Amino acid sequence: MRYKLTFVVGLAVGYVLGTRAGRERYEQLRKSARQLSANPAVRNAAESAAQTGRQVAGRAYHAVSEKVGDRMPESVTERVRSLREQGRGAEDDWGTSNT
Repeated sequence: MRYKLTFVVGLAVGYVLGTRAGRERYEQLRKSARQLSANPAVRNAAESAAQTGRQVAGRAYHAVSEKVGDRMPESVTERVRSLREQGRGAEDDWGTSNT
């Protein structure tokens, strides 16, 4: 999801920089993007998608760790553990909490 969002943002930035309509079109796109991001329905959809993603990732983590168990190198398990701890309680790109 994050990579798709990055691609869409990059596409929008490329369009804005490449457009010949100038500042007026840029301001119009910026206003539309701001309105879209402020929409409660969009925020709720982003939060529920993030929540679902975290749940699925947690289930996948447990399923893989049960099957792989002690066969993983310590460096890999430590890296995964640190990444999981790093994301707790922080806000994501949408300004929603990772709870």
